Amino acid sequence: MNNRIYLDNCCFNRPYDDQSYLTIKLESEAKLFVQKEILEGTFELVWSFILDYENAMNPYNDRKQAIQKWRSIAKLEINNSDELFDLAKEFMSSGFKNNDALHMASAVTANCDFFLTTDKGILNKQVDGPIIINPIDFVRALEA
Repeated sequence: MNNRIYLDNCCFNRPYDDQSYLTIKLESEAKLFVQKEILEGTFELVWSFILDYENAMNPYNDRKQAIQKWRSIAKLEINNSDELFDLAKEFMSSGFKNNDALHMASAVTANCDFFLTTDKGILNKQVDGPIIINPIDFVRALEA
């Protein structure tokens, strides 16, 4: 295991969601713990062009800038390519939405071990590649 980890855009944005919901608060805390572990070198963060794209669409400048800083911390960046788009099309044919398919194709291309997301539509999918997992379940598995 190379301990590569990919966080999708909804995962990066979770701390900015309404924290009055317990699940959202717990997912936020777990995601922040994962980011601490990335900074400590336990995991290698992978970044992608689709994260850049989605983050650029964020209407909140402070959030956009905070998330964008993680790009410089990433150990690997996945750029768009014909091969990646072909792989994304395969994921779309198995039910992934367009951008979600590009995130997953980026994680697979980077040989990530884990794909962290809070998106229930993605969490219900299985792929030949990284383990798709919610931040809470990921932290729980680390502590087991």
